[in-house]
Amino acid sequence: MTNSTTGSPEEMRDPNVTPPMGQAIPLGVQHVLAMFASNVTPSVIVAGAAGLAFGSAEQVYLIQMAMLFAGIATLFQTIGIGPIGARLPIMQGTSFAFVGVLAGISATQGLGVALTACLIGGIIHFILGGFIKHLRFMFPPLVTGLVILAIGLYLIPVAIKYAAGGAANFQMEAASFGSMMHWFAALTVVVVSLICKFMGRGLVSSAAILIGLVAGYVVAWAQGMVNFGAVAKAGFFQIPTAFPYGFEFSLAAVFGVTLVSIVSAIETVGDASATTKAGAGRDATDEEVSGATYADGLGTAVAAVFGGLPNTSFSQNVGIVGMTGIMSRHVVTIAGIIMIVCGLIPKVGALIASMPLPVLGGGVIVMFGMVAAAGMNMLSTVQMSRRNMIIISVSLAVGLGLNLVPSAVQYLPGIWKTLATSAVAPTAVLAVVLNLVLPEDE
Repeated sequence: MTNSTTGSPEEMRDPNVTPPMGQAIPLGVQHVLAMFASNVTPSVIVAGAAGLAFGSAEQVYLIQMAMLFAGIATLFQTIGIGPIGARLPIMQGTSFAFVGVLAGISATQGLGVALTACLIGGIIHFILGGFIKHLRFMFPPLVTGLVILAIGLYLIPVAIKYAAGGAANFQMEAASFGSMMHWFAALTVVVVSLICKFMGRGLVSSAAILIGLVAGYVVAWAQGMVNFGAVAKAGFFQIPTAFPYGFEFSLAAVFGVTLVSIVSAIETVGDASATTKAGAGRDATDEEVSGATYADGLGTAVAAVFGGLPNTSFSQNVGIVGMTGIMSRHVVTIAGIIMIVCGLIPKVGALIASMPLPVLGGGVIVMFGMVAAAGMNMLSTVQMSRRNMIIISVSLAVGLGLNLVPSAVQYLPGIWKTLATSAVAPTAVLAVVLNLVLPEDE
C-alpha cells in the first residue's frame, strides 16, 4: 500500500491513496458487512437445489468457497495483474444473476455440470474484457433492467418459501411449513433490517441486513431452531479442493451460464463507471472497464475450479464509496483479505450453514426485493414508448410465464427445458433480440 496520508477529501479521490490504518481497517470491515449476507446466500440456494442437506459438510464447503473467492476476486480488481483488474475500490462477490440458471442445472444435471459451465463461462467472460466496450450497445438499460427485474421476481417465491420454513430443496416441510414460529423469526430479520437501515448511521446502516440476520438467529435459537452440531465438528482451517464435484460438460449449460455472464459483464461495466463517478467525479476509462471485466471473468473461472459460484461486482459497495467519499482501492483490498481469511476457516461456513431457513428467508425477502427494485430503477430511465413497452411485456411474460408453467415446455430436451424455465435466460434472449430487430418508434 502506497501514499499513506492523513486523508483529506481531495486526496481521498485518488484510488492509489491509503488512509491511515486506523481509518482503513474499519472502512474495509464496513465493505465486508455490506455484502456479506448477499455473498453467501446464492451458495445456500444452489446447494439446496442440488439436494445437499442443510448444514451438511458439502453445503458448508460451498459457503466457504463463496467467501474465499469473493476475497480473491476482489484482489484481482483492486491490486490487479497486468491488464487484469480495474484497480478501483470494487468489491466482488457471488452473483445473484446466476442463481436461477445454476439452481436449475444443479437440480437436474448436478453440481459437476453447473460448475464446469461456470468455468467455461468465466473464461468466455474473461475474453469479453478485450472488446466489452464494443458490445455495450446490445445491453442498454432496457435490456439489463429487464434481466435484473426478472432475476428478482424469479427469486422472490424462493424467499417466501424459506421464510415459511421450506426445506432446502424447495419442498415444503409437512406440518411446520408456514407456522408462526417460522414467520416470527423471518419477520424479526425484516423489521430489524429496516430499522437499522433507515434509523442507523455508518456501519449500522451499511450492515443492516447482517444485523437483522443476527437478530433473527438469536430469536430462532431461543425457539430451539438452531443446531450447532456442525459448527462443533467443523475444522479451523481447510485448503480448497480442485474439481470437488468433477468435470462434466454440457453445451446447453455452458450456453445458459455464458448468456448470464455477458449480462454480468455489462453490470460490472456499470459498477466501474458508478464507482469512478461516486468517488472521483469522472467516467471510468476504457482500461478500467476492460480490467474490471477481465477480473470478473478470471475470478469466476478460478472459483469454479474449486467449487465456487460466479463472481461479479457488488453495487451496494459502490454506494459506500459514494457515502464515505473514500476512493482508496486499498481499503477494499483489506476487505478482500478479510473475506479470504473467513473462507479458509470451516467453522465460519458451518456457523452460517446452521442458520435456520426462516432466518435466511427474512434476509432474502429484503435482498431479492432489492434486486427487483434495482431492475425497476434501471427501467425508470427508459422512455416508455410503445416499442419499449412491447419488449418489456413480451420478454417478462415469456420468461416468467415459462418458469411458472414449466410443463409448457415439457418436450424440450433436459437441460434446454431447464434453461427455458429459468426465467432469466429466456427473458435475456428475448430482450436482446427484440431490442435489436424492432424498429424505433417514429
